[in-house]
Amino acid sequence: MNLAHVHLLLNHTPTIGFGVAICLYAVAFFGKNETLKRTGLVLLFLAAVLAIPTYISGNFAELRLCPDGQCLPGVSRTLIRAHEDAALLAFCVMEITGFMAWLALWQWRAWQRVPGWNAATVLLLSLVTFGAMANAATKGGSIRHSEIHATGEVVAADQTESGSQPAEEPDATASSGDGEGTARWLGEVMSGTTGVPWLWAASETVHFVGLCLLFTVVLFVNLRLLGMAKSLSFVSLYQLLPLGMIGFGMNLVTGIGFFLAKPAMYDTYVFYWKIALVVLGGVNVLYFTMLDEVWAVGSGDDAPPMAKSIAASAIVVWLGVLFCGHMLPFLGVSF
Repeated sequence: MNLAHVHLLLNHTPTIGFGVAICLYAVAFFGKNETLKRTGLVLLFLAAVLAIPTYISGNFAELRLCPDGQCLPGVSRTLIRAHEDAALLAFCVMEITGFMAWLALWQWRAWQRVPGWNAATVLLLSLVTFGAMANAATKGGSIRHSEIHATGEVVAADQTESGSQPAEEPDATASSGDGEGTARWLGEVMSGTTGVPWLWAASETVHFVGLCLLFTVVLFVNLRLLGMAKSLSFVSLYQLLPLGMIGFGMNLVTGIGFFLAKPAMYDTYVFYWKIALVVLGGVNVLYFTMLDEVWAVGSGDDAPPMAKSIAASAIVVWLGVLFCGHMLPFLGVSF
């Protein structure tokens, strides 16, 4: 089993799963059902979390389809690049939607209501995201399922791959494929091959700041539940969670930039562990937003055993993310 199998396993989640989440949320939004609305928001957030390994595993699936820059017979690099660009756009809007869905959950817990502007924003973004995801899924399916294409499109793709296109058309496959498409262009900009030579170093700084912000919030909230700083209530520390999510967003944006620049460099088991732990960390944060027992922890109170277990697991998970990220040059093939 490799990450191509993982991609095949996960790639239905951002479309089918997200579609189910939109239906639930739309019914709740227009029916003014707050319980069902929260369920839809949770599903939208979880779909955004699972989109991270879905997108990343797609690049590794390409490495299996096109080893050493040469695609297997019947595989069109042109179609792969079209899918890659569509998937990047869909991934970006899905992560924005997931963040707004989580923010709505945070607002509901903090104020017992979701502001109307954010509820409408989540609905609008989710519809845009579903359209982008459906487009990416269609382009992805066409890589191996030529029956979903019009005949002319299949022939054009085959001609591009074989180099038999008309003379007035540029040869899109004259190189190994690097630099083709928006995603590859962004990767070249990040790596310094094109555009800004210092962008990678600047992004490393932003990545480190985001990581510090995220992990500081993780420690403050979870150490309180483990028994430290009992003079503080959980409600007072709950206000810090959006700062942690902003730190995670900074890490996600810069991390995807690094990945776009040199995807083959991250084809290592240490990076796989890191992404798996990131997903667990995303699921873990829902506990502190949705469950009532932590909200009963007031000033001077001791947290219940379950809350302590979840808090300890959160610290372990994000320590694991830190460890895997810093060990990439030593335990993997990266850098």
